Amino acid sequence: MSSAYGRARLPEYAVTARSSAPSSSSQVPYGGRRAVSPSGRLPLGSRGIAHVNARGKAGIVSIIESPVAEGEDSLDAADLSEFGYTQQLRRGLGSYASFAAGFSFVSILTTVFQLFSFGYSFGGPAFFWTWPIVFAGQFMVALCFAELAARYPISGCVYQWSRRMSTGLVGHFAGWTMLIGQVVSVSAAAIALQVVLPSVWSGFQLFGGNPELTSKSGATNAVLLGAILIALTTVVSSIGVKLTALINSVGVTCELIGVVALVAMLFAHSTRGPGVVLHTDGAAGQGSYVWPFLVSALMAAYVMYGFDSAGELSEETRSPRKTAPKAILKALAVSGAGGAALLLAALMAAPSLTDGNLATEGLPYVVTSRLGEGLGRAVLVDVAIAICVCTLAIQTAASRLTYSMARDRVLPGAARLSKVSPRTGTPVLPTVLIGLAAILILGVNVGQAQLFTAITSVAVVIVYLAYLLVTLPMLIRRRRGGLDPAGPGQFTLGRWGLPVNAIAVVYGLFMAINMAWPRVAVYDPAGGHWYLQYFALLFLAAVAVLGYVTYRLANRSSSAVTAELAEAAA
Repeated sequence: MSSAYGRARLPEYAVTARSSAPSSSSQVPYGGRRAVSPSGRLPLGSRGIAHVNARGKAGIVSIIESPVAEGEDSLDAADLSEFGYTQQLRRGLGSYASFAAGFSFVSILTTVFQLFSFGYSFGGPAFFWTWPIVFAGQFMVALCFAELAARYPISGCVYQWSRRMSTGLVGHFAGWTMLIGQVVSVSAAAIALQVVLPSVWSGFQLFGGNPELTSKSGATNAVLLGAILIALTTVVSSIGVKLTALINSVGVTCELIGVVALVAMLFAHSTRGPGVVLHTDGAAGQGSYVWPFLVSALMAAYVMYGFDSAGELSEETRSPRKTAPKAILKALAVSGAGGAALLLAALMAAPSLTDGNLATEGLPYVVTSRLGEGLGRAVLVDVAIAICVCTLAIQTAASRLTYSMARDRVLPGAARLSKVSPRTGTPVLPTVLIGLAAILILGVNVGQAQLFTAITSVAVVIVYLAYLLVTLPMLIRRRRGGLDPAGPGQFTLGRWGLPVNAIAVVYGLFMAINMAWPRVAVYDPAGGHWYLQYFALLFLAAVAVLGYVTYRLANRSSSAVTAELAEAAA
């Protein structure tokens, strides 16, 4: 077996020990410990590169050590080995590519175009203020994540951070809920193509003549376009991280240029001043505005997550202890500023605030009515690019999380899921399975558009819970004795860590409850489906039960493999 770091292929030195004739050479000379582990991990403090292959009781346990590659990648590989992991994924991401991974997951062009009408329909123009509030809360979470990214530069970050702050079971649930949320988010991002492409060219409407997602022809066409996109992102993500990073970086650059240009053009076509955000336009009805405001906050909450993707790719990033924390914070900061400007510009440029179009058609209505058909289509093309890159980023992050959990043997089928292709340097099987699962979820949209909407909405709720399973144990760890000290030049909150962490926990808990609250207007707007109204609670219960089952199954399988390895090495 061979290992490659960066551009260099290294010679390897194999030491083989047969179970029938144990040899002292089967032990790695690091404190006399055996480097035999069902997850292919090295003992803490070791620096070699070990690959373990077990073939039952009479099989062979082979330990292959490779000299560490020269240059910066070798230092990162040695750093990773301190956590007991070998370098299998290929490093090649710089600071901009790392930032692009987080920014493209959030993808304000994709999500604001999708969700503007949702926020406006509940809160009116004043729903704008939910954006800075949610941003402030999520930035507290991002600051906590940046501290952890500097201390634990490991793929599958939410899972890895949670289990290091708490226990293996809590870490498993953090990873499991995050994984489910990411898989569903792939479907939610891909289906957004239906909102854009038929408006660019009618030829993209392949089924029937009605492109609306709520129609039968629109829903079917959405599944087809989404499935084609997911198939393409599966291929790209499997080919290698360099191609993925290149497409992400180009796409993010296009999205940033598009956001700046769109905001400038909308401000140039504004018909009212910024004071528009101080009006509710009757959104409160006869009651308090607090409740509509809380519901409209779901729009911003649905947008601003996934900025931690830079941490998911830590094992493919150069100098991740310094690069990933900056990328996490920058991705959220740029998304927050760009999204706020986009919302304000749209409200100031909208032809009318009271004709109902903002609540039904949203941002596309403002763009096409103010910029005309030519410029409007150009903007929609940019949005389509953002949707494609967003889908790719989410799928890539999900595959790395799956790989990280499988490497620790906490998922069924771990042996296969943890394999990295020696040719592409990517976990191909997780990428393919995530793509297939996302396409299956897309199929729900045909004839069950309300159910699909409920699933994609609840997916964000469980992502927030996954974040809580990091920030809450982190806060407890701070109270009990503090985090591991940061190294020289690494990001740290210092004495501000405790208050920032506490705010992150309070915000995350409040927003998770707010999103999961069984509101008929959110989960069952058509009425008559009790299970949709309580879908968030039912879905969370199902995810928890299934997560525990997978944990038990994985533990049973891991225990059996460990016993066989121990017997073979004895």
